Amino acid sequence: MEVILLERVEKLGQMGDVVTVKPGHARNRLLPKGMALRANKANLAAFEAQKVQLEADNLERRKEAEAVAAKMADLAVTIVRQASDVGQLYGSVTARDIAAVVTEAGFTVARTQVRLSTPIKTLGLHDVIIALHPEVSVTITANVGRTEDDAAEQLRKGVTVLGGFDEFEEEDEQADEEVSEDEAFEAAGEEGDEGEEYTA
Repeated sequence: MEVILLERVEKLGQMGDVVTVKPGHARNRLLPKGMALRANKANLAAFEAQKVQLEADNLERRKEAEAVAAKMADLAVTIVRQASDVGQLYGSVTARDIAAVVTEAGFTVARTQVRLSTPIKTLGLHDVIIALHPEVSVTITANVGRTEDDAAEQLRKGVTVLGGFDEFEEEDEQADEEVSEDEAFEAAGEEGDEGEEYTA
C-alpha cells in the first residue's frame, strides 16, 4: 500500500515522501495515528495545500521536544527490583516500566516513545533512548537496583551493586580487616614489652 508520510517515520522516510508499506502497518499504525495518508490524487492535493502548515507545526513540535530533551539530558531514573546474587532480575524491566518512572520524574512519556530493543534483565545502569519527536531523541539512565540505597550507590560509583556490596567495597573491607589485624598484633607486642619491664 502506498502512503504519504505526514511526519518523519524512522526507517520509512521524511514528511511528504510517498512510500510503500504493508497494509497492516498502514491500517494499524500509520493511518490511525495521523502519521500518514493513503496515497491518492485527492490526498496528494490536500497534502500539497497543507504542506506549509504541516511543516510549521512540525518545526514547533521539534523545538518543544528539543527543549524537553535538554532538561532530560542527565536524567537517571531509579527502578527497584528483586534479583539473584549474580544480579539477574526476577522478571524484567519493560518500556512500560521506564515510561512510568520517567513520567513520575516529571516528563510525560508514552511507552511507545521508549526505544528498548529487549527488556532489561540485570541490575545496573542501562542507557535507554527516549524518542520525544520523530527527529529528536535523548538518552537517559535506567538505574536498576535491589533497594533505593543500592541504586544510589550504583549511580555514585558507576558500578553494579550485587548483594548489597560492590567489588570495591569488598576490597576496602578486606584492607580494613588486614589493618585491624596488624594493629592487634602491634598492640599485643606492646603489652608484652610493658609486661616484661614491669616484672623485671
